[in-house]
Amino acid sequence: MQVEGKVVVVTGAARGIGRAMAERFVREGAKAVVASDIDAAELAATADRIGALAIPADVASEAAVNELIERTEERCGAIDLFCSNAGISHPGGVEVSNADFERVFDVNYRPHLYAARNLAPKMTARGNGYLLNTASAAGVLTQIGSAAYAVTKHAAVALAEWLAVTYGDEGLKVSVLCPQGVRTRLLLGADGKRENFLIPEAVEPAEVAQCVIEGLDEERFLILPHPEVAEYMRRKASDPDRWIRGMRKLQARIRENAATAMRRRSAGAG
Repeated sequence: MQVEGKVVVVTGAARGIGRAMAERFVREGAKAVVASDIDAAELAATADRIGALAIPADVASEAAVNELIERTEERCGAIDLFCSNAGISHPGGVEVSNADFERVFDVNYRPHLYAARNLAPKMTARGNGYLLNTASAAGVLTQIGSAAYAVTKHAAVALAEWLAVTYGDEGLKVSVLCPQGVRTRLLLGADGKRENFLIPEAVEPAEVAQCVIEGLDEERFLILPHPEVAEYMRRKASDPDRWIRGMRKLQARIRENAATAMRRRSAGAG
């Protein structure tokens, strides 16, 4: 798919990967780029800077997703590409409360479902359309330290697979974006200073946007800004027990690195 001349929607577009994608789509000559985010103020600033149309929405709400789609269709015409990109995380394992777990599901998984529920019938009826769902390498591997993130990202990948299989012969194209580590607020914190022990060499959002353009052009299902993720997937599939043992070792190293950093900070404070 070539973005030039297309109507594109990007959620989670106020910052990070979403902003980088929206900016790149504008540069690629899209007919219209609709940027959406729950943070209306930052969204407005981003949209003004990159030349996109801002439509705020809380994509955790199906009604809000439907309204975003309807407002886009009214102002710009039929949507050619919908990028469901918003995402959050929550630390912890199975002890995380049901409410917190559900909140992560509400943002990381359900908006993909809501967009597909609205757009798949329209796109298949006209024989063309594209859904790009942002998941994570955590959706094909796992996420150390966050059960909710790992599970919801797996769900996002599973839904994308199902959509691609079910509607691929009816003109609906589906890609799932699975980056490993990106220098965004989600990884580095609101102030950009959070220590990152999991992904030592994270990429910039603009690099992810470039991979998205290439992936859309080739209409690849899996878009992997970190090519090594494909190898990790092969190892996981060929020998799951060995892969799990390796992940346990990685988890131990991460915990030790975090403990060492904490001891250094404490010593420095003293």
